[in-house]
Amino acid sequence: MPGSPLWARVAPPLLHHSECYKHLGDWYLANLFGNLHAQQDWDLFAPIPLNAKIRTRSTIIDRYSKRGRDYVVNETDCMLASDGRLLVRGRTYQSFLPPRERQAEAGFVVDEQSARKKEPRAAFPTATGPDLPTLEKQVDARRCWMFSGPGKNYHTDRDQALKLGFPNIVVQGMMSTCFVAQLMQDAFGMGFIEGGRLSLKLTNVLWVDEAIRVHGKQRESVREGTRERVHCDVWIEKL
Repeated sequence: MPGSPLWARVAPPLLHHSECYKHLGDWYLANLFGNLHAQQDWDLFAPIPLNAKIRTRSTIIDRYSKRGRDYVVNETDCMLASDGRLLVRGRTYQSFLPPRERQAEAGFVVDEQSARKKEPRAAFPTATGPDLPTLEKQVDARRCWMFSGPGKNYHTDRDQALKLGFPNIVVQGMMSTCFVAQLMQDAFGMGFIEGGRLSLKLTNVLWVDEAIRVHGKQRESVREGTRERVHCDVWIEKL
């Protein structure tokens, strides 16, 4: 739109947020019961042009065990099909229960009660700089379907969630990363789209029909080449 800022005239940087999930059989472990998205990293290199043809490539870069779960890390590159220029890189950390730990049919891998029993984490945020403008979102069933559909899965359908050990629809972890990206793009515009980085730990399940608020707080500004990089603490809280 004429007169709008440049960052409003390119595609959202995380438009292809779920390319890593297009071919689950190529990298998911066999036991899907209780699998969870544990961490997501993003590196943004250049804007995604409108009407551009995009090519993606996924590589498994790590696998390890930690705290009774098996982890697989999928690195997915989003590139311009015309010249191979790298636009966005994502690293998805997916965690799986070992097969021997499959829960009884009546039990849940995690629910609101068990989530409250988690060990307390270190204080966060610790940044003391200016606050970024907050965002508020209501994640209802329609938003889940638009983001993770159109098929039925544990992100869109309660019955499918029950089959995998969850009491209700689990909001896809990628949605939370997109909310944080929106906050950062609103605050830093093209500076975020052309060089932003995110490293996000998904520490609690977000359930359908919950409301959240997205926060950001500046930590420091450091020289990087000819520009300045602003480091921020970002987090999402349930309302």
